[in-house]
Amino acid sequence: MKDVVTAGVDGTPEAHSAVLWAAQEASLRQARLRLLHAWVLLADEPEPAAREEDEQNYWPHRMMEEARGVVRNHYPDLPVDKDLVAKDPFEALKEAAGESDLLVLGSRNVGPMTRYVLGELGLKLVAHTDTPTVLVRAQQGAPPTGHNGDVVVGVSLHEPCEALLAFAFDSAARRGVTLRAVHGRHLPAHAYNRGGGVEPYAADEAKKLASDALEGALAPWREKYPDVPVDARVEMESPAPALLHDTTGAALLAVGRRRRHLLRVPRIGHVVQAVVHHAPCPVAVVPHE
Repeated sequence: MKDVVTAGVDGTPEAHSAVLWAAQEASLRQARLRLLHAWVLLADEPEPAAREEDEQNYWPHRMMEEARGVVRNHYPDLPVDKDLVAKDPFEALKEAAGESDLLVLGSRNVGPMTRYVLGELGLKLVAHTDTPTVLVRAQQGAPPTGHNGDVVVGVSLHEPCEALLAFAFDSAARRGVTLRAVHGRHLPAHAYNRGGGVEPYAADEAKKLASDALEGALAPWREKYPDVPVDARVEMESPAPALLHDTTGAALLAVGRRRRHLLRVPRIGHVVQAVVHHAPCPVAVVPHE
């Protein structure tokens, strides 16, 4: 554990919300919060000095001070580090992710039809970093009002996802909330009759088999986290819609991204693509083998 949560800062409302969410998470983890802004044109500053508005580094410094001020207002005792670096943002954030337990980024809200857009930088970082990355929309980072929603985790039964389950159970334990473990899958072909209808017996059998497999995957983690209430759900539909239907009122949705070391260009997969663009709550993308 590095005991550091890093939040990207760029002065946008999305980044503002990401900073607040990261501050809450750092407080829950009893970790340091690192505020990072990267700009390739950042000028050298050999000595600290008073800054004027026409100076090259004035606005980056003001942006960081405003972000730190927001954190101080809500979490006055939280240790906060400011990091202004003269680097490409992707490279700087990727490097910072490797030095952190969690990377937190903002993503843009573009309205009710297309919901949310994760920019090119965020997509690249999610695909390339081995650190869990949380994506927060504008206003999702508001300080808690005394009620925390559940943590939701999407569980694949086709491959091990221990890192994802560890992250999800730990997140629910820190917040003292229920963990909703959701598995979505299509009905098997034999569950459909020749007329295109669904055979109830075959559908029930398929759901029971999936439920038993889900309970088997969760059993070691229930034992490790006996105080975390678990609501295990199997939805007989595609994984992405199944997850999105279960995020109402959620504090966090955790999904896995499998590391595929043989791929020349890392991918995040269609389920992760869907939830990071459409989930109404912060989304954690957790790399796993």
